[in-house]
Amino acid sequence: MEVQFTPEQEARLGQIASVEGVAPARLVQDAALLLIEDDERFRAGVRKGIDQADQGMFIDEAEMEARISQILSI
Repeated sequence: MEVQFTPEQEARLGQIASVEGVAPARLVQDAALLLIEDDERFRAGVRKGIDQADQGMFIDEAEMEARISQILSI
């Protein structure tokens, strides 16, 4: 697979790679792999939520708001 970047993007990737002490190609490869792993986790979570909803496993609005407030206050 080949990916094209603008000269400005290549320069920025080169700067980041230099700071990280890796080759720009390795930096891009690592970032792509992290994206794939994150996407897999996200999709698994969505599937789990859909399965739970299909089974009637819901929480009421007050519980949802309490959970979100707790997450955001951490």
